[in-house]
Amino acid sequence: MDFQLSPRLTALRERIQHFVGEHILPLENDPETYDEHENIRLEKLEDLRGRAKSQGLWAPQMPVERGGMGLAVAEMAVCYEEMNRSIFGPVTFNCAAPDDGNMIALNKVATEAQKERWLQPIIDGSVRSAFAMTEPAPGSGSDPGLMKTTAQRRGDVWVVRGRKWFITGADAAQHFILIARTSDDARKGLTAFLYHRDQPGWEIVRRIPIMGPEEHGGHCEMTFDGLEIPDENRLLNVGDGLKVTQIRLGTARLTHCMRWLGLSKRALELAGEYVRERESFGITLAEHEGVQWLLGEAAMRIEIGRLLTMKAALLLDQGDFARREISMAKIQVADTLHHAVDTAIQLCGALGYSKDTVLEWMYRYARQARLVDGASEIHKMVLSRAFLDLGNDFWRWQ
Repeated sequence: MDFQLSPRLTALRERIQHFVGEHILPLENDPETYDEHENIRLEKLEDLRGRAKSQGLWAPQMPVERGGMGLAVAEMAVCYEEMNRSIFGPVTFNCAAPDDGNMIALNKVATEAQKERWLQPIIDGSVRSAFAMTEPAPGSGSDPGLMKTTAQRRGDVWVVRGRKWFITGADAAQHFILIARTSDDARKGLTAFLYHRDQPGWEIVRRIPIMGPEEHGGHCEMTFDGLEIPDENRLLNVGDGLKVTQIRLGTARLTHCMRWLGLSKRALELAGEYVRERESFGITLAEHEGVQWLLGEAAMRIEIGRLLTMKAALLLDQGDFARREISMAKIQVADTLHHAVDTAIQLCGALGYSKDTVLEWMYRYARQARLVDGASEIHKMVLSRAFLDLGNDFWRWQ
């Protein structure tokens, strides 16, 4: 595997690095930057997004003809990591969840007419989106087969009834991808649909409070009581809902890893700055062997995460589903993010625990990483099954 970056990608990474350092990082220290949910205020975000667009740093995952940067997945890994040096980076460049995963999925599976109506506004940044799949017990969580929300066909219309929750971004979304049960078939029982916020027959029950800072639109509980969706707004064929889900979540899990690696590096960057200057017992903290062990361990974990992420990205670019590789990256990088931020807080002491740095923000955010887009335990089950099926071929060279 050749990890040398092309001159074009090197130049692009440096442009992103400069943009984040000049325009985004300074905002993190200003209390007026944050909204009531600890995310960036929309008026400040719109200014940043305008600057990113004007510099050609917009929607890196989308085709050039649709206004994006047309990057391959491996190129995205390099850029997303650099973009998430700031906690506000991904949303500035239009590569934050859930819009990021929704755009990638729609670009792969939607018809041209659907792309024009449902995808293009998300790319343009004129609307936000959400992916409605998870349900309260006994409905679907990590197991989509438990789906309780139903869509019944009446002529050219599907009528949806049910309940969803922890739907990221729903309170701010205009465009939704909805997964609902259309039959009892074990493999072909789910179907994916598109609907607009203004359609009647559904409502947001509440914005669920969480321990960490929130994405714009929060994490919402929703009910459906007669939402009517025209058949033309169905994604792929009836019964292809699980396929849409797998396509959407596969790359989305990996882009999470790309962003989390950027945050992990930023945490160590903050810790490094502190331990180089802070003195204890006549020497800087950086000269203490115990501190060096902590930094070295965290730095190594980040590099392992980068290697796993890049391997999975290259496989995706080659047309492979990379299921095992994505699961391995998701487990390892989720753990790495929490470890890196925890290490940085420990090294910065009370300063790291305070709101004088973004480390405490990152720490609360990091805990969700082992849950979102499949809990770590689910991915370990995937890997176990693959090993039992493949034996030593689990480690085969590509």
